[in-house]
Amino acid sequence: MEVGRGKILRELALKIYGPEKAFKLWRRIEFIGDIAVIRCPLNMNPEELKPLAESILARFSTVKSVWAGLPGVEGPYRLRRHIHLAGEPRSETVYKEHGCVFKVDINKAYVSPALNYEHKRIAKQVKQGEIVVNMFAGVGLFSIIIAKYSKPERVHSIDINPYAFEYMVENIRLNKVENIVVPYLGDAKEVVEKRLLSTADRVLMPYPELALEYLGTAVRALRQQTGWIHVYLHVKSLKGKNPLEEAEQAVAKAATNIGVGKFVIENSRIVRNVGPRLVQVVVDLHIP
Repeated sequence: MEVGRGKILRELALKIYGPEKAFKLWRRIEFIGDIAVIRCPLNMNPEELKPLAESILARFSTVKSVWAGLPGVEGPYRLRRHIHLAGEPRSETVYKEHGCVFKVDINKAYVSPALNYEHKRIAKQVKQGEIVVNMFAGVGLFSIIIAKYSKPERVHSIDINPYAFEYMVENIRLNKVENIVVPYLGDAKEVVEKRLLSTADRVLMPYPELALEYLGTAVRALRQQTGWIHVYLHVKSLKGKNPLEEAEQAVAKAATNIGVGKFVIENSRIVRNVGPRLVQVVVDLHIP
């Protein structure tokens, strides 16, 4: 979140709710195109967010619609449920990041501006001529940003959500990367096993709930089972525990269990907070 924007949001929340509640709210606001999403705390009624939603609408001329993002995920595609709070009752928008444009509907596919840094970090690691497999591509942010800012030979971009897939196909066209990004609709495990075995130099797994379960498939996607795998996990941030160490140990255990003989964890970092005492961590796994 931009510093200036964050300061304004803090002031609005303080004025409406006072210090205690404001602290829980202003950092939970995301801007996706011309839509603002307030991630509702567990113990709060979304109706209580309406004054803040109206204030955001009045203060930011670029915001046309404000929604509450409810805790948890639902449905076969594990999406966050939203409740409209103020402005246009519209959930589709155009989101811009790193010079790329993405059409998305927040009620049909997942997008988080909190991954902004991570999208560019991974893109910077991709070497010229690499083949990348993105196992959980959503509307295509990782895939398209890699295609625009690196020089990969190909990015195979998979998602099981038909709505996300439709937006991904459109976003590939909008960003003019049709010659690099190849979209696939289906379960990542099935797509890799049928079409992408031993093809990749690098595999992305930005779906924490399935990353460890699908790690064996990611390894089989690598050329001669050597290369890079970026594993995203949700880890409890408990007192006396280091979430980075917990994530690294989980990945190391999973890699050992599926028979990976040699591997190196080159890096791990906390990507963002996702809930009370819960953080998202990325582990960069290298199989030499």
